[in-house]
Amino acid sequence: MLLTIETTHNPATDLGYLLHKNPAVVHQMALPFGQAQMFYSEASAERCVFTLALDVDPVMLVRGKGKGKGRTGLLDQYVNDRPYTASSFLSVAMAKCLRNALGGASKERQTLADTPIPLSARVLPLPIRGSEGTLEALFEPLGYDMIVTPIALDETWPEWGGSPYVQLDLSATCRLRDLLAHLYVLIPVLDRRKHYYVDRHEIEKLLVKGEGWLAAHPAKELIAARYLGNRRSMVSEALRRLLEDAEPEEAIEADDEAGANAAVSASENASETGDDEVAATKKDAAEEQLEKPIRLHDLRLDRITGVLKQMRVRRVVDLGCGSGKLLKRLIAEPEFDHILGVEVSAVALELAARRLKLERMTERRRSRIGLIQGALTYRDQRIAGYDAAALSEVVEHLDPDRLAALEQVVFQHARPRVVVITTPNREYNAKFEGMAPGQLRHADHRFEWTRGEFRAWAEPMAERHGYAVRFEGIGEEDAVLGAPSQMAVFER
Repeated sequence: MLLTIETTHNPATDLGYLLHKNPAVVHQMALPFGQAQMFYSEASAERCVFTLALDVDPVMLVRGKGKGKGRTGLLDQYVNDRPYTASSFLSVAMAKCLRNALGGASKERQTLADTPIPLSARVLPLPIRGSEGTLEALFEPLGYDMIVTPIALDETWPEWGGSPYVQLDLSATCRLRDLLAHLYVLIPVLDRRKHYYVDRHEIEKLLVKGEGWLAAHPAKELIAARYLGNRRSMVSEALRRLLEDAEPEEAIEADDEAGANAAVSASENASETGDDEVAATKKDAAEEQLEKPIRLHDLRLDRITGVLKQMRVRRVVDLGCGSGKLLKRLIAEPEFDHILGVEVSAVALELAARRLKLERMTERRRSRIGLIQGALTYRDQRIAGYDAAALSEVVEHLDPDRLAALEQVVFQHARPRVVVITTPNREYNAKFEGMAPGQLRHADHRFEWTRGEFRAWAEPMAERHGYAVRFEGIGEEDAVLGAPSQMAVFER
């Protein structure tokens, strides 16, 4: 397996000072599972290319020192892809061979080590295990331009099926330490398996290598889950510590609205593809950060709460509750006898419990609120019998062909007296600074409706199920473009 790092910074040979490897020398290092060779295929003032070639010995994987009863090696079989694909073996090799560079230290060029420079990296071959879009969800938020070249299996054996292997090329202007840290963490995340036992020391590795970028990454739940072998208690601790290291309110905000919004889309993928981690892939704070200057998120949740109070409902279900910000508003209002939060992501539900301080609630207050895990496009008897349902910024995360399933679940089967739905007003996007024409507010949005399109969807649906519907804008209204968010209130 190969990792190459290239720069066109002038003089490009300064890369040798950052990597602590002389371009004129071929470097070698013995590792417990094979051997690493490091060399420069090109080293000039204009361009410098460094290569780390890792040769994993399959015999050593079986015969080497291992853990576990009845196990003598790192792997139990000779026949597998471990010696040939980029995986946790490559991450370990990076930590051993490029320790100083990974830590951001350079004896002769520290100022350069602290400076973003043009860098490119190639990983070959890289296994991509999981749902479509996982690779993009991991690297694009970090600012990389990507070229992904599939690697086909033997064409003479079509029954082998598609190949999970690709050549990944990344480029960005960034610090070398950041590029290496991203690769160190995300290569085993993409592979979804590690060659060693995952214990609590892995939390510290993740937090150290994720410092400065992981807390703000929209897919941090997916990253933590896969990096820590889906050990729930460890994942929860890692996410909690990430949140605590950030600004308290902003950190929870990052998991809040987008977590709730993405629940429907994620639940479909989790149910239909069997990949429960897709839910975490979609967590993204980009939309809220875009809207933050006008406090739209707070205005939206305040307005939903106000409408539910005006409608004199007593039992409310929050469909796609995320980390519980709307739930926190609702539980503070004595008018509501019982509140139920529904969310597909187990991690988001844990964050909601933490936000609500469920463990410290009085017994009486605790009896008024519940949290359940569930998908919103499949009939669920647990959400029936409520006076009202709220879907705050949910529908736009759904593929259009799944809207009919959501309609059946909410309006035909659950059938609350009141349904409140909010969604972005696409027309208003022109007022957001930095948004390109046609760009959506959130990377996971399948669409965004104009006011007319929202009405065209909501009005026939209300008529089909015996509801009246009214519309209003949320946020400061532009005379031409309308308000940034739009709300429909259905009453049966």
